Amino acid sequence: MNNITIRELAVELTVEITQICDNIKGRSVFINQILRSCSSIGANSAEAKYAQSSADFIHKLEISLKECYETDYWLEILYKTNSMDKETYIRLLNKCGSIRRKLIASITTAKANSEQQSGGTTK
Repeated sequence: MNNITIRELAVELTVEITQICDNIKGRSVFINQILRSCSSIGANSAEAKYAQSSADFIHKLEISLKECYETDYWLEILYKTNSMDKETYIRLLNKCGSIRRKLIASITTAKANSEQQSGGTTK
């Protein structure tokens, strides 16, 4: 899973969550929220690819990271309301965790590169 990109993982996660949500009845508020947050992970990371500056790139990835944490939250809610089984919950949580770790690494690298380019004065 190390060689797979954030975008590829985000697409996989969104497709899996969408397929699961298609079969959940009576939880429309939760379903809408998780679909928005999980699809936003990939959308913002895709936007980052065409960022106007390194600050914009970092900002887009940070939004993706926030959406990843939100997706974790909605996964927990769906699991605890018995809308998904434990195996599915753990699998999706692990995939979300992989995306999160990749995002954190990318943000950390981008910030370090930005500091180097600006002479180390950026925080």
